[in-house]
Amino acid sequence: MHAHGRDTASGPFVVTLVVDLPIAKPDALETIAFVSDGVIENAGTAFPRVGLGRDVWAEVQIPKFADPPPLAVDVCSDVSWDAAATEAARLADALRRVGWSVRSPRSDEI
Repeated sequence: MHAHGRDTASGPFVVTLVVDLPIAKPDALETIAFVSDGVIENAGTAFPRVGLGRDVWAEVQIPKFADPPPLAVDVCSDVSWDAAATEAARLADALRRVGWSVRSPRSDEI
């Protein structure tokens, strides 16, 4: 577990985006899938994710005990940090275009 009770990302290379919106995990996944032209994989399980590219995917980590925002969108890659960073930047831009507030984690959120 990360600090603040968040689940950990499942990939070896991870870039975290922080979203300051009160949104449920299923709705966040739907929006990520929509803006990325992706599909929610493993929907209805404890480990859903949205494919963003080859060997790159996004996972939504919610605060423990349904605390208020922020929530974390972890962009994971099996290939490299650069692959995760490239897709994270692309996803952040797409989410901003639909009105989301997206930022990097602050030091107290890591």
